[in-house]
Amino acid sequence: MSLDALKKQNSLDKLLGAVESENKPQEKKSYVDERLWKPEVDKSGNGYAVIRFLPAVKGEDLPWAKVWNHAFQGPTGQWYIENSLTTIGQKDPVSEMNTAYWNSGVESDKEIARKQKRKLQYFANIYVVSDPKHPENEGKVFLYRFGKKIFDKCMEAMQPAFEDETPLNPFDFWEGANFKLKIRKVDGYWNYDKSEFAAPSALLDDDDALEEVWGKQYSLEEFTAPTNFKSYDELKTRLDTVLAGTTTVGNVTSVMEDEPVETTVTVDTKESPAPTVDVSDDEEDDSIDYFQKLADEG
Repeated sequence: MSLDALKKQNSLDKLLGAVESENKPQEKKSYVDERLWKPEVDKSGNGYAVIRFLPAVKGEDLPWAKVWNHAFQGPTGQWYIENSLTTIGQKDPVSEMNTAYWNSGVESDKEIARKQKRKLQYFANIYVVSDPKHPENEGKVFLYRFGKKIFDKCMEAMQPAFEDETPLNPFDFWEGANFKLKIRKVDGYWNYDKSEFAAPSALLDDDDALEEVWGKQYSLEEFTAPTNFKSYDELKTRLDTVLAGTTTVGNVTSVMEDEPVETTVTVDTKESPAPTVDVSDDEEDDSIDYFQKLADEG
């Protein structure tokens, strides 16, 4: 732009227009992963669907991925909803802080650690056999996110406790079994106690059709790939923001800086791992969605 053009243009109107545009309320958008399937419950909190857990994707060892995360609201009113670096065997700022709280010996500190505890989630490929609420999903492959309760049911099928029970591989195309997902609302959370595996059977009668299903599955490696986790420093910066810069452990206030300050609280993450006071099994499956919804609304 020449100086003459700059002289002629009405820059004031342009600047005011830009300010007005920036001050307009922005519509909040939340990303929805279309690959994820989630059951739907009725008004009374009951839900039913039939799914089939699928084998490991070609080139991958396990048919599930295991991810730890944190979801809690700080005194600032802001939310900390992040995957934990402990998933990939690295130090995590929240787990380190929770260890300090737990080791302080003060019950109020332990309560804070419980509120900020890790939550465990699993991801697996599934084939939707029956979805009464959304029949358009039937016959399709999705990713399914679930908690320890459902994973335990898979483990119980693979390693039955009684001699009269035959071990079952829920992730097998031919000798696996459909999983009848039965959901009830108990104390405000989804409960899966009534869920169960059906009798063993092949998912489909045609191996060509099974191979087609296998080819539609999603890789699970991304959920535990180090490149998809925020760095320790990034998580710590977010934690600082949520906690307004300081945390109190017992009678000691620690400033959340890069270099730890000397305190009377000894934290040894090797000898005393971050407290993993787990949420109830029933709570895990939908708690992150619930917390994320609160954060979005806030």
